[in-house]
Parts: sequence; C-alpha cells; structure tokens
Amino acid sequence: MKYVRLKKQSDFQKLFKSGKRIFSSSLTMIIKPSKELTMGISIGKKHGKAVQRNRIKRLLRESFAATADEWQGNYHVVLIPKVADEYSLKTFKAHLQWMIKKNKL
Repeated sequence: MKYVRLKKQSDFQKLFKSGKRIFSSSLTMIIKPSKELTMGISIGKKHGKAVQRNRIKRLLRESFAATADEWQGNYHVVLIPKVADEYSLKTFKAHLQWMIKKNKL
C-alpha cells in the first residue's frame, strides 16, 4: 500500500489536538481516521543536530513504508521518536508492527 506524506503545519496541529496516541518504548504514534493513508514525522532538536535528525527521519520513513501493507484502514499518522542512544531500522519496524497489531489498525 502506498502512503502520502503529511507536510502542512495545520494538518499536524489537527492531529496533535484530536488524534489518538499510541506508545511504545521507542515511538509515539498519533492517529486519526482519514480517506487515505498519510504519514508525517515530528522530531525535535533534542535528538541532535540536523544530520542525526535526518537519519532518524529516513529510518522512520523506511520502516513505515515496510509496514504500510499491514494497515487495515486509512489513517493520518504522525510518528514521534523518543530520545535514545541509538536508533535502528529493525527496532522501528518491530515497534510499528506491534502498535498496528495491538490496536487492530
């Protein structure tokens, strides 16, 4: 399944106000039903300089694309990583799959 990226600040604000939050040890996911599967990433400066933040965003995009077929419906999704010493694609994929199965999304 293909997904579209969230880019507008107003879309992010709507999700932060009215979306459902799902937590794992490495991610926070905010979801809200929609007409198509869309994904955005919110990452703060506490995660490091631009190089580190961009690497985390690349890992999150790849893990979301790998798990996009497992979504049962269409949602607006915002992924927020938690601060850690190391980030890995394997961890992000596993936690996304766990959150999808746990909440039957």
